[in-house]
Amino acid sequence: MIFLVLIYLAFISLGLPDSLLGSSWPLMYMDYGVPVGSAGFISIIISTGTIISSLFSHRVIRRFGTGKVTVVSVTFTAIALLGVYLSPSFLWLLACAVPLGIGAGAVDSGLNEFVAEHYEAKHMNWLHCSWGIGAMLGPILISALTQSDYSWRSGYKSISVIQFILVILLLFSLPMWRKFEKPGLESEKNDKQEMSKDQGVFSPLKAKGAIFAMLTFFLYTSVENSMMLWGASYLVNIKDIRPESAAGWVSLFFLGITAGRALSGFISMKLSNEILIRIGGILLISGLFIMLLPLPTLFTMIGFIIVGLGLAPIFPCMLHQTPVYFNKENAQVAMGLQMAFAYSGTTLMPPLFGQIFARVSFRLMPYLLLFSAIGMFVCTTRLIKRSKKGSAVDF
Repeated sequence: MIFLVLIYLAFISLGLPDSLLGSSWPLMYMDYGVPVGSAGFISIIISTGTIISSLFSHRVIRRFGTGKVTVVSVTFTAIALLGVYLSPSFLWLLACAVPLGIGAGAVDSGLNEFVAEHYEAKHMNWLHCSWGIGAMLGPILISALTQSDYSWRSGYKSISVIQFILVILLLFSLPMWRKFEKPGLESEKNDKQEMSKDQGVFSPLKAKGAIFAMLTFFLYTSVENSMMLWGASYLVNIKDIRPESAAGWVSLFFLGITAGRALSGFISMKLSNEILIRIGGILLISGLFIMLLPLPTLFTMIGFIIVGLGLAPIFPCMLHQTPVYFNKENAQVAMGLQMAFAYSGTTLMPPLFGQIFARVSFRLMPYLLLFSAIGMFVCTTRLIKRSKKGSAVDF
Protein backbone atom coordinates (compact mmCIF):
# COMPACT_ATOMS: atom_id res chain seq x y z
CA MET A 1 0.00 0.00 0.00
CA ILE A 2 2.82 2.43 0.88
CA PHE A 3 4.48 1.57 -2.42
CA LEU A 4 1.30 2.38 -4.38
CA VAL A 5 0.94 5.69 -2.52
CA LEU A 6 4.47 6.63 -3.64
CA ILE A 7 3.51 5.91 -7.24
CA TYR A 8 0.46 8.16 -6.80
CA LEU A 9 2.70 10.89 -5.35
CA ALA A 10 5.01 10.57 -8.36
CA PHE A 11 2.05 11.25 -10.64
CA ILE A 12 0.94 14.22 -8.55
CA SER A 13 4.44 15.60 -9.10
CA LEU A 14 4.07 14.92 -12.83
CA GLY A 15 0.87 16.97 -12.96
CA LEU A 16 2.09 19.95 -10.94
CA PRO A 17 4.37 21.48 -13.62
CA ASP A 18 2.08 20.51 -16.53
CA SER A 19 -0.47 23.21 -15.70
CA LEU A 20 1.94 25.91 -14.52
CA LEU A 21 2.87 27.34 -17.90
CA GLY A 22 -0.67 27.90 -19.14
CA SER A 23 -1.97 29.35 -15.87
CA SER A 24 0.97 31.71 -15.34
CA TRP A 25 1.59 32.66 -19.00
CA PRO A 26 -0.76 35.71 -19.05
CA LEU A 27 1.67 37.21 -16.49
CA MET A 28 4.90 35.65 -17.73
CA TYR A 29 4.83 36.88 -21.31
CA MET A 30 4.48 40.48 -20.15
CA ASP A 31 7.50 40.10 -17.84
CA TYR A 32 9.63 38.69 -20.67
CA GLY A 33 8.31 41.14 -23.26
CA VAL A 34 7.39 38.45 -25.81
CA PRO A 35 4.18 37.88 -27.86
CA VAL A 36 1.39 35.90 -26.20
CA GLY A 37 1.80 33.05 -28.73
CA SER A 38 5.41 32.45 -27.61
CA ALA A 39 4.24 29.89 -25.04
CA GLY A 40 3.94 27.53 -28.00
CA PHE A 41 7.73 27.48 -28.45
CA ILE A 42 8.23 26.42 -24.83
CA SER A 43 5.56 23.75 -25.26
CA ILE A 44 7.30 22.43 -28.41
CA ILE A 45 10.66 22.04 -26.63
CA ILE A 46 9.10 20.34 -23.60
CA SER A 47 7.12 17.96 -25.79
CA THR A 48 10.07 17.17 -28.08
CA GLY A 49 12.15 16.13 -25.08
CA THR A 50 9.25 14.05 -23.82
CA ILE A 51 8.76 12.34 -27.19
CA ILE A 52 12.44 11.35 -27.38
CA SER A 53 12.53 9.99 -23.83
CA SER A 54 9.21 8.16 -24.35
CA LEU A 55 10.41 6.42 -27.52
CA PHE A 56 13.51 5.04 -25.83
CA SER A 57 11.99 4.55 -22.38
CA HIS A 58 11.47 0.79 -22.83
CA ARG A 59 15.20 0.23 -23.36
CA VAL A 60 16.25 2.51 -20.50
CA ILE A 61 13.72 0.94 -18.12
CA ARG A 62 14.78 -2.61 -19.05
CA ARG A 63 18.37 -1.65 -18.33
CA PHE A 64 18.00 0.33 -15.10
CA GLY A 65 14.50 -0.45 -13.79
CA THR A 66 11.40 1.71 -13.37
CA GLY A 67 12.37 2.84 -9.87
CA LYS A 68 15.74 4.33 -10.78
CA VAL A 69 14.39 5.93 -13.94
CA THR A 70 11.60 7.55 -11.91
CA VAL A 71 14.07 9.02 -9.41
CA VAL A 72 16.28 10.50 -12.14
CA SER A 73 13.28 11.83 -14.10
CA VAL A 74 11.75 13.62 -11.11
CA THR A 75 15.19 15.09 -10.33
CA PHE A 76 15.37 16.50 -13.87
CA THR A 77 11.93 18.06 -13.39
CA ALA A 78 12.86 19.61 -10.03
CA ILE A 79 16.03 21.17 -11.46
CA ALA A 80 14.16 22.51 -14.51
CA LEU A 81 11.48 24.17 -12.36
CA LEU A 82 14.15 25.78 -10.21
CA GLY A 83 15.74 27.05 -13.42
CA VAL A 84 12.44 28.65 -14.52
CA TYR A 85 12.20 30.39 -11.16
CA LEU A 86 15.69 31.84 -11.67
CA SER A 87 15.36 32.50 -15.42
CA PRO A 88 16.48 36.05 -16.38
CA SER A 89 15.28 35.85 -20.00
CA PHE A 90 12.99 34.03 -22.41
CA LEU A 91 15.96 32.15 -23.92
CA TRP A 92 16.84 30.84 -20.45
CA LEU A 93 13.24 29.66 -20.17
CA LEU A 94 13.61 27.73 -23.42
CA ALA A 95 16.74 26.03 -22.07
CA CYS A 96 14.91 24.94 -18.91
CA ALA A 97 12.22 23.34 -21.07
CA VAL A 98 14.70 20.65 -22.24
CA PRO A 99 15.20 18.77 -18.92
CA LEU A 100 11.55 19.38 -18.07
CA GLY A 101 10.48 17.43 -21.17
CA ILE A 102 13.08 14.66 -20.87
CA GLY A 103 12.20 14.10 -17.23
CA ALA A 104 8.46 13.84 -17.92
CA GLY A 105 8.63 11.35 -20.80
CA ALA A 106 10.45 8.43 -19.18
CA VAL A 107 8.57 8.51 -15.87
CA ASP A 108 5.20 8.91 -17.62
CA SER A 109 5.74 5.96 -19.95
CA GLY A 110 7.40 3.80 -17.30
CA LEU A 111 4.83 4.26 -14.54
CA ASN A 112 1.89 3.86 -16.92
CA GLU A 113 3.16 0.51 -18.19
CA PHE A 114 4.08 -0.58 -14.67
CA VAL A 115 0.58 0.07 -13.33
CA ALA A 116 -1.11 -1.36 -16.46
CA GLU A 117 0.83 -4.60 -15.99
CA HIS A 118 0.71 -5.01 -12.20
CA TYR A 119 -2.53 -3.33 -11.06
CA GLU A 120 -6.26 -3.25 -11.86
CA ALA A 121 -8.04 -0.64 -14.01
CA LYS A 122 -9.24 1.27 -10.95
CA HIS A 123 -5.65 2.01 -9.98
CA MET A 124 -4.85 3.33 -13.46
CA ASN A 125 -7.77 5.75 -13.16
CA TRP A 126 -6.71 6.79 -9.67
CA LEU A 127 -3.12 7.13 -10.84
CA HIS A 128 -4.22 9.70 -13.42
CA CYS A 129 -6.56 11.21 -10.84
CA SER A 130 -3.33 11.89 -8.93
CA TRP A 131 -1.99 13.66 -12.01
CA GLY A 132 -5.20 15.70 -12.04
CA ILE A 133 -4.69 16.67 -8.39
CA GLY A 134 -1.24 17.99 -9.25
CA ALA A 135 -2.47 19.75 -12.39
CA MET A 136 -5.36 21.32 -10.45
CA LEU A 137 -3.12 22.54 -7.63
CA GLY A 138 -0.76 24.33 -10.04
CA PRO A 139 -3.25 27.02 -11.20
CA ILE A 140 -4.67 27.36 -7.68
CA LEU A 141 -1.18 28.00 -6.32
CA ILE A 142 -0.36 30.55 -9.04
CA SER A 143 -3.68 32.34 -8.52
CA ALA A 144 -3.32 32.44 -4.73
CA LEU A 145 0.27 33.70 -4.84
CA THR A 146 -0.27 36.36 -7.48
CA GLN A 147 -3.41 37.67 -5.78
CA SER A 148 -1.33 37.92 -2.58
CA ASP A 149 1.15 40.17 -4.40
CA TYR A 150 3.75 37.44 -4.96
CA SER A 151 5.34 36.90 -8.37
CA TRP A 152 4.43 33.99 -10.63
CA ARG A 153 8.02 32.84 -9.98
CA SER A 154 7.03 31.91 -6.42
CA GLY A 155 4.81 29.16 -7.82
CA TYR A 156 7.68 27.58 -9.73
CA LYS A 157 9.94 27.84 -6.68
CA SER A 158 7.35 26.17 -4.42
CA ILE A 159 6.72 23.28 -6.79
CA SER A 160 10.45 22.79 -7.34
CA VAL A 161 10.86 22.34 -3.57
CA ILE A 162 8.00 19.79 -3.56
CA GLN A 163 9.71 17.87 -6.38
CA PHE A 164 13.03 17.72 -4.51
CA ILE A 165 11.22 16.35 -1.43
CA LEU A 166 9.64 13.66 -3.62
CA VAL A 167 13.08 12.75 -5.00
CA ILE A 168 14.22 11.98 -1.45
CA LEU A 169 11.14 9.83 -0.80
CA LEU A 170 11.65 7.93 -4.06
CA LEU A 171 15.30 7.27 -3.22
CA PHE A 172 14.21 5.51 -0.02
CA SER A 173 11.60 3.53 -1.99
CA LEU A 174 14.08 1.94 -4.42
CA PRO A 175 14.25 -1.39 -2.51
CA MET A 176 10.45 -1.74 -2.90
CA TRP A 177 10.76 -1.87 -6.70
CA ARG A 178 13.03 -4.92 -6.64
CA LYS A 179 10.28 -7.45 -6.02
CA PHE A 180 8.62 -6.35 -9.27
CA GLU A 181 11.72 -5.91 -11.39
CA LYS A 182 14.05 -8.53 -12.84
CA PRO A 183 17.67 -8.87 -11.72
CA GLY A 184 20.31 -7.21 -13.89
CA LEU A 185 21.60 -10.39 -15.59
CA GLU A 186 18.11 -11.62 -16.36
CA SER A 187 17.17 -8.18 -17.65
CA GLU A 188 20.16 -8.13 -19.99
CA LYS A 189 19.29 -11.61 -21.24
CA ASN A 190 15.68 -10.61 -21.90
CA ASP A 191 16.88 -7.41 -23.53
CA LYS A 192 18.90 -9.43 -26.07
CA GLN A 193 15.95 -11.75 -26.67
CA GLU A 194 13.57 -8.85 -27.28
CA MET A 195 16.04 -7.18 -29.61
CA SER A 196 16.25 -10.42 -31.58
CA LYS A 197 12.46 -10.27 -31.97
CA ASP A 198 12.87 -6.92 -33.75
CA GLN A 199 11.03 -4.94 -31.09
CA GLY A 200 12.03 -1.66 -32.66
CA VAL A 201 10.72 1.67 -31.52
CA PHE A 202 8.11 1.78 -34.30
CA SER A 203 7.31 -1.94 -34.48
CA PRO A 204 3.83 -1.52 -32.89
CA LEU A 205 2.75 0.43 -35.98
CA LYS A 206 2.85 -2.83 -37.94
CA ALA A 207 -0.11 -4.07 -35.96
CA LYS A 208 -3.62 -4.04 -37.41
CA GLY A 209 -5.65 -1.17 -35.99
CA ALA A 210 -2.66 0.35 -34.20
CA ILE A 211 -3.07 3.65 -36.03
CA PHE A 212 -6.45 4.23 -34.35
CA ALA A 213 -4.87 3.83 -30.92
CA MET A 214 -2.00 6.17 -31.79
CA LEU A 215 -4.30 8.82 -33.29
CA THR A 216 -6.47 8.67 -30.18
CA PHE A 217 -3.51 9.65 -28.01
CA PHE A 218 -2.46 12.35 -30.48
CA LEU A 219 -5.91 13.96 -30.57
CA TYR A 220 -6.48 13.54 -26.84
CA THR A 221 -3.42 15.56 -25.90
CA SER A 222 -4.22 18.10 -28.61
CA VAL A 223 -7.44 18.89 -26.75
CA GLU A 224 -6.19 18.50 -23.17
CA ASN A 225 -3.01 20.51 -23.57
CA SER A 226 -4.72 23.23 -25.59
CA MET A 227 -7.15 23.66 -22.71
CA MET A 228 -4.23 23.73 -20.28
CA LEU A 229 -2.10 26.14 -22.30
CA TRP A 230 -4.75 28.51 -23.66
CA GLY A 231 -7.67 28.14 -21.25
CA ALA A 232 -6.62 31.12 -19.12
CA SER A 233 -5.86 33.24 -22.21
CA TYR A 234 -9.29 32.34 -23.64
CA LEU A 235 -10.98 33.57 -20.45
CA VAL A 236 -8.92 36.78 -20.43
CA ASN A 237 -9.40 37.62 -24.12
CA ILE A 238 -12.98 36.47 -24.69
CA LYS A 239 -14.66 36.60 -21.28
CA ASP A 240 -12.78 39.67 -19.95
CA ILE A 241 -11.63 37.91 -16.79
CA ARG A 242 -8.58 39.36 -15.00
CA PRO A 243 -5.35 37.33 -15.52
CA GLU A 244 -4.92 36.80 -11.77
CA SER A 245 -8.42 35.29 -11.55
CA ALA A 246 -8.27 33.34 -14.82
CA ALA A 247 -5.64 30.96 -13.44
CA GLY A 248 -8.00 30.04 -10.61
CA TRP A 249 -10.95 29.53 -12.96
CA VAL A 250 -8.89 27.17 -15.13
CA SER A 251 -8.57 24.92 -12.08
CA LEU A 252 -12.23 24.01 -12.72
CA PHE A 253 -11.08 22.16 -15.83
CA PHE A 254 -8.59 20.19 -13.73
CA LEU A 255 -11.26 19.68 -11.08
CA GLY A 256 -13.38 17.99 -13.75
CA ILE A 257 -10.48 15.72 -14.76
CA THR A 258 -9.58 14.87 -11.17
CA ALA A 259 -13.12 14.20 -9.98
CA GLY A 260 -13.88 12.27 -13.17
CA ARG A 261 -10.89 9.98 -12.72
CA ALA A 262 -11.63 9.38 -9.05
CA LEU A 263 -15.18 8.42 -10.04
CA SER A 264 -13.99 6.35 -13.01
CA GLY A 265 -11.85 4.28 -10.66
CA PHE A 266 -15.00 3.10 -8.86
CA ILE A 267 -17.10 2.78 -12.03
CA SER A 268 -14.37 0.64 -13.65
CA MET A 269 -15.22 -2.08 -11.11
CA LYS A 270 -18.60 -2.40 -12.87
CA LEU A 271 -18.05 -1.14 -16.43
CA SER A 272 -15.32 -2.01 -18.94
CA ASN A 273 -12.59 0.37 -20.03
CA GLU A 274 -14.11 0.59 -23.50
CA ILE A 275 -17.52 1.70 -22.21
CA LEU A 276 -15.86 4.37 -20.08
CA ILE A 277 -13.93 5.59 -23.13
CA ARG A 278 -17.17 6.02 -25.08
CA ILE A 279 -18.92 7.84 -22.21
CA GLY A 280 -15.91 10.15 -21.88
CA GLY A 281 -16.01 11.00 -25.60
CA ILE A 282 -19.68 11.96 -25.44
CA LEU A 283 -19.14 14.19 -22.39
CA LEU A 284 -16.11 15.84 -24.00
CA ILE A 285 -18.01 16.75 -27.16
CA SER A 286 -20.93 18.06 -25.06
CA GLY A 287 -18.66 20.28 -22.93
CA LEU A 288 -16.94 21.83 -25.95
CA PHE A 289 -20.32 22.45 -27.59
CA ILE A 290 -21.43 24.39 -24.49
CA MET A 291 -18.24 26.48 -24.66
CA LEU A 292 -18.86 27.62 -28.24
CA LEU A 293 -22.43 28.77 -27.56
CA PRO A 294 -22.89 32.54 -26.92
CA LEU A 295 -23.82 32.05 -23.27
CA PRO A 296 -22.83 33.90 -20.05
CA THR A 297 -19.46 33.20 -18.44
CA LEU A 298 -21.02 30.85 -15.89
CA PHE A 299 -21.86 28.39 -18.69
CA THR A 300 -18.30 28.61 -19.98
CA MET A 301 -17.09 27.51 -16.55
CA ILE A 302 -19.59 24.63 -16.59
CA GLY A 303 -18.25 23.73 -20.04
CA PHE A 304 -14.70 23.67 -18.62
CA ILE A 305 -15.79 21.19 -15.94
CA ILE A 306 -17.67 18.93 -18.41
CA VAL A 307 -14.69 18.92 -20.79
CA GLY A 308 -12.52 17.80 -17.86
CA LEU A 309 -15.04 15.11 -16.90
CA GLY A 310 -15.11 13.87 -20.50
CA LEU A 311 -11.34 13.68 -20.82
CA ALA A 312 -11.01 12.00 -17.42
CA PRO A 313 -11.49 8.29 -18.27
CA ILE A 314 -10.16 8.26 -21.84
CA PHE A 315 -6.39 8.46 -21.27
CA PRO A 316 -6.09 6.04 -18.31
CA CYS A 317 -8.51 3.52 -19.83
CA MET A 318 -6.67 3.55 -23.16
CA LEU A 319 -3.38 3.02 -21.33
CA HIS A 320 -4.78 0.15 -19.27
CA GLN A 321 -5.93 -1.52 -22.49
CA THR A 322 -2.38 -1.49 -23.89
CA PRO A 323 -1.43 -5.02 -22.69
CA VAL A 324 -4.78 -6.20 -24.10
CA TYR A 325 -4.45 -4.54 -27.50
CA PHE A 326 -0.72 -5.14 -27.99
CA ASN A 327 -0.16 -8.28 -25.87
CA LYS A 328 1.73 -8.21 -22.58
CA GLU A 329 5.20 -8.90 -24.01
CA ASN A 330 4.89 -5.94 -26.40
CA ALA A 331 3.23 -3.59 -23.90
CA GLN A 332 6.27 -1.48 -22.90
CA VAL A 333 7.30 -0.81 -26.51
CA ALA A 334 3.71 0.06 -27.45
CA MET A 335 3.34 2.21 -24.34
CA GLY A 336 6.41 4.23 -25.25
CA LEU A 337 5.15 4.77 -28.79
CA GLN A 338 1.68 5.73 -27.57
CA MET A 339 3.21 8.29 -25.22
CA ALA A 340 5.33 9.59 -28.11
CA PHE A 341 2.18 10.10 -30.19
CA ALA A 342 0.52 11.74 -27.21
CA TYR A 343 3.35 14.21 -26.79
CA SER A 344 3.48 14.76 -30.55
CA GLY A 345 -0.07 16.07 -30.20
CA THR A 346 1.17 18.29 -27.36
CA THR A 347 4.10 19.47 -29.48
CA LEU A 348 2.27 20.29 -32.68
CA MET A 349 -1.32 21.25 -31.99
CA PRO A 350 -1.40 23.68 -29.01
CA PRO A 351 1.33 25.90 -30.55
CA LEU A 352 -0.44 25.76 -33.93
CA PHE A 353 -3.77 26.59 -32.32
CA GLY A 354 -2.08 29.37 -30.33
CA GLN A 355 -0.78 31.03 -33.49
CA ILE A 356 -4.25 30.83 -35.02
CA PHE A 357 -5.86 32.29 -31.88
CA ALA A 358 -3.31 35.11 -31.69
CA ARG A 359 -3.70 36.04 -35.37
CA VAL A 360 -7.47 35.51 -35.76
CA SER A 361 -9.35 35.22 -32.48
CA PHE A 362 -9.51 33.10 -29.35
CA ARG A 363 -13.18 32.61 -30.21
CA LEU A 364 -12.04 29.79 -32.52
CA MET A 365 -10.73 27.76 -29.59
CA PRO A 366 -13.86 25.65 -28.80
CA TYR A 367 -14.51 25.04 -32.52
CA LEU A 368 -11.03 23.64 -33.23
CA LEU A 369 -11.05 21.55 -30.07
CA LEU A 370 -14.52 20.20 -30.90
CA PHE A 371 -13.27 19.10 -34.33
CA SER A 372 -10.35 17.27 -32.65
CA ALA A 373 -12.67 15.64 -30.09
CA ILE A 374 -14.97 14.30 -32.80
CA GLY A 375 -11.96 12.85 -34.62
CA MET A 376 -10.84 11.13 -31.43
CA PHE A 377 -14.33 9.69 -30.86
CA VAL A 378 -14.28 8.21 -34.37
CA CYS A 379 -10.84 6.63 -33.75
CA THR A 380 -11.83 5.04 -30.42
CA THR A 381 -15.04 3.72 -31.97
CA ARG A 382 -13.09 2.07 -34.82
CA LEU A 383 -10.54 0.62 -32.39
CA ILE A 384 -13.21 -0.82 -30.11
CA LYS A 385 -15.04 -2.39 -33.06
CA ARG A 386 -11.83 -4.05 -34.22
CA SER A 387 -11.18 -5.43 -30.73
CA LYS A 388 -14.64 -7.03 -30.68
CA LYS A 389 -13.70 -9.03 -33.79
CA GLY A 390 -10.66 -10.50 -32.08
CA SER A 391 -7.29 -9.29 -30.88
CA ALA A 392 -7.38 -5.66 -31.94
CA VAL A 393 -3.77 -5.12 -32.89
CA ASP A 394 -1.94 -8.43 -33.17
CA PHE A 395 1.64 -8.28 -34.44
